[in-house]
Amino acid sequence: MLVHFWGVRGSLPTPITSQQVQSKIMAAVQRITVDDLKDEESRARFVSSLPSWIFGTTGGNTTCVEVKSNGNEFIFDAGTGIRVLGKSGNLPKNKVYNLFFTHFHWDHIQGLPFFDAAYDPESEFNIYSVNPDAKKILEDQMNQPYYPVPFGAFTKKINFMTLTPGCPINIGDTQIVCCPMSHPGTSYSYAVIENGKKFVFATDVELRSKDFDSSPIMERVFKDADCIVIDSQYTAEEAYRKQNWGHSAFCYAVDFAVHWGIKNVYLFHHEPTYDDKKLNSIVQAARWYAQYIAHNDMNIQLSEEGVEIQL
Repeated sequence: MLVHFWGVRGSLPTPITSQQVQSKIMAAVQRITVDDLKDEESRARFVSSLPSWIFGTTGGNTTCVEVKSNGNEFIFDAGTGIRVLGKSGNLPKNKVYNLFFTHFHWDHIQGLPFFDAAYDPESEFNIYSVNPDAKKILEDQMNQPYYPVPFGAFTKKINFMTLTPGCPINIGDTQIVCCPMSHPGTSYSYAVIENGKKFVFATDVELRSKDFDSSPIMERVFKDADCIVIDSQYTAEEAYRKQNWGHSAFCYAVDFAVHWGIKNVYLFHHEPTYDDKKLNSIVQAARWYAQYIAHNDMNIQLSEEGVEIQL
């Protein structure tokens, strides 16, 4: 199973600003020594040694995560990251796409009209969600005056399937199951299970005490997962101020992973006002917190555009 991040930002797209670029340059300049400038090799070595928040960027596209499993293509949410996926050239040869929606807030659907593959008449889309009105919702965002090209311009090979929470479906040798989570209008987390490996996608969730209950549906989705991508938009102080906004603090995400026995955690749905330096401080704080409460080898990473996870 291969997981690829195409969009990791929450709420709305967040392009890097010129001020942020300048801050990165200044931070790099402050680290340079005379020895770092001696020749091309030393300069390259210096650049590669820079912290990731200086050398690269987390990314500004909204939610889209691709999973390749047993020869099948699974896409979770169609934020602006799906446009980049469509331009990548790394698309399935059979042109069959299994597209799953966690919910239909705009940052999770706004990229679909810009996904090139959707306009290919040879493409086939199997669109899954719990909402039986998914077709109308996706059509409506492409109606005038919101968008100039109608949904009818897409390939005619589009199939809509309504999921039942807690009831697994099988696509080839891969099993997928979802469960409802706390979020305005409800969002659904997904588990993807292949060859004994379990990947969980849990964006847009405001973790509550009930999410730690050992109900059959929660165990089926979360228990002993090999990897979880989880909403970690806020600090604890922000989560307290923004109760019922539908998102979690990074420390709550760590608590949740510890409870369900998940060792690999990718913080996701990043706050649009956070720059790369702030996000780096959050992942460091999450690691310290995990070590403090669990004293184990939990692997905590930032979800970053372009990063791949092999399970």
